[in-house]
Amino acid sequence: MAAPSAVFTIARVAAMLGEDEDWLSDVALEMDPEAGRMTIYGVGDEGTTGFTDFGIENLKELIEMHKADPTILKRYPGNCAIM
Repeated sequence: MAAPSAVFTIARVAAMLGEDEDWLSDVALEMDPEAGRMTIYGVGDEGTTGFTDFGIENLKELIEMHKADPTILKRYPGNCAIM
């Protein structure tokens, strides 16, 4: 498998998909690095979530699942979406 040539920040992906960034962040917690989700570190170890092209496609599938059943996030205690 080839290394990704580009990574998109969660803010960029949220804008591209027309979704709320905080909600998208909660949905993306289900993804592993193998699914195209990663942490990108900046100055002072400030981190943000990023996605490869493959990760964006996987995220789109998760979005569809969560929109079909909005209670999915509520099933996980400690998830920010239920606060």
